[in-house]
Amino acid sequence: MALKTASTNGMWMLEDCKRSFMEMKWKKVHRYIVFKIEEKSKKVAVDKVGAAGETYHDLAASLPEDDCRYAVFDFDYVTVDNCRMSKIFFITWSPEASRIREKMMYATSKSGLRRVLEGIHYELQATDPTEMGFDKIQDRTK
Repeated sequence: MALKTASTNGMWMLEDCKRSFMEMKWKKVHRYIVFKIEEKSKKVAVDKVGAAGETYHDLAASLPEDDCRYAVFDFDYVTVDNCRMSKIFFITWSPEASRIREKMMYATSKSGLRRVLEGIHYELQATDPTEMGFDKIQDRTK
C-alpha cells in the first residue's frame, strides 16, 4: 500500500517507509533507514535498514557514490549533565556524480517525505562524505 505525500511532483511513499521509521523512532529496532525513489513507479521505498547495533559510519558506507538517497539516522548521545538523549537526523544525499534529473527529483520530493516522517530534529544535505561527517552530527546536538 502507498501513501500519497504532499510533494509537488506527485511522489508516493510506500507504507513500509513510515512503518520502518516508526519502528526506529519508538521501538529503537533500527539505527538508520535509507530511502530511494523508484523513478519509474514514482514511489519512495526503503532501500536499506541498519540494525540497532550499526553505526553512523555504516550508514555513510551504505550510501552509493553515484545515486541520490534520503536517510534518517537515530543519534543517541549523553549530554554534559549526563542525560541520555536521542535525536533523529534527516539526510539528503546528492553526490556530484549523480544525474541532474535525479538530483532535481530528490530535491522536489524532500518536503513531502519530511512531512510524513514526523519527529525529525535536524536536517543535513550532503554532496560528498565530508559534508556529512560524524563531527557534523555531533556539532548539531551541542
